[in-house]
Amino acid sequence: MPKTKVIHIITKMELGGAQQNTLFTVTHLDPEKFETYLLTGTGGELMDEARNFPRLFIIADMIREIRPLKDLKAFFQIKKILKNIKNRPPGNAPVIVHTHSSKAGILGRWAAKAAGIGIIVHSIHGFPFHDFQPFFKRRFYIFLEKCSAAITTRFIAVSSANIEEGIRNGILKKENTTLIRSGIDISRFSRPTRSRNEVRKELGIAPDAPMVLMPACLKPQKAPLDFVKACIIIKKRVENAVFIHAGDGLLRPAVESALKDLGLQDCFQLLGWRRDIPDLIHAADVLVLTSRWEGLPRVIPQAMAAARPVVVTRVNGSPEAVRDKETGFLVTPGNINDIAEKIVLILKHPEKAAKMGKAARGRVNAFDIHKMVTDQEKLYDELSNFPQ
Repeated sequence: MPKTKVIHIITKMELGGAQQNTLFTVTHLDPEKFETYLLTGTGGELMDEARNFPRLFIIADMIREIRPLKDLKAFFQIKKILKNIKNRPPGNAPVIVHTHSSKAGILGRWAAKAAGIGIIVHSIHGFPFHDFQPFFKRRFYIFLEKCSAAITTRFIAVSSANIEEGIRNGILKKENTTLIRSGIDISRFSRPTRSRNEVRKELGIAPDAPMVLMPACLKPQKAPLDFVKACIIIKKRVENAVFIHAGDGLLRPAVESALKDLGLQDCFQLLGWRRDIPDLIHAADVLVLTSRWEGLPRVIPQAMAAARPVVVTRVNGSPEAVRDKETGFLVTPGNINDIAEKIVLILKHPEKAAKMGKAARGRVNAFDIHKMVTDQEKLYDELSNFPQ
């Protein structure tokens, strides 16, 4: 039996959960059973790592923004590459195209269809449409997803909430959707490479100062300004609290301006992109995520592995990972006072925080990244038996 050719397509190699999991998947699929390829647009913090992958193809014209001319060029570039891979010996090998993210999900699936590839998988890491978009823009994205669903063999969703949302909008069906949790390297997040005090010393934070961490992109989805507004409330009740944000993005100027206006510059650090997130988590007392919409954020299982409580918004898949009041707190998106209150509660009751963290650690195995890869391999094996 020839190896199954599995071709992953993603828009850009940013430092995000979908990108990290895709890169891990293509480098860890069983090489005895699968011949794996990766197609991606240019740029991104993970591109140097991606370049180490031997079967990488860079699509110069694939970008996140909608640009009809560039999108058309990217479509034909992807189609050509897919046809070449499909026709490589052995010609009777099963071929699976597996797409991720919005732009690559649309272009990649239709390019696969045009290239004559019969097995098309799409992973939903969160839909491109949400309640905070203008009505017509939201309906347009739903329309594109419904059209592309018609040529999709199987969907993978990271949360049951995304499956339910997809069914409500006429995109998904239960019979063609598989739940595979977004995974993390549990051992990496369980055992930091540096001690708590070492990390705090580097950041200029006292060993006993209450530390609040939010690892997230600075973009509207993550609502970082909500975090900043909560910090000013927390500071009034926990005077020696310090706040750390790890990540970057288009809202950085707005966040910097808000910190200045609120007088938080001395206790709030914007670290930008960091590759030592496990160490930062172990140095913190609580993790926060103020997102307005999500798939199922990897920040939560990362905190679970590190035995840290979380305060996160009750959106999409987050309630599937957080047991409210047991492993952390779920709060309403945009409710600044509630976000601040729950963080203060954790900071002022370290024994409760430790109990929550321990409970969270006991539930993290469902998010093992190696299980994620194994589950995908099982799905590929099943699909490889489909008529090509």
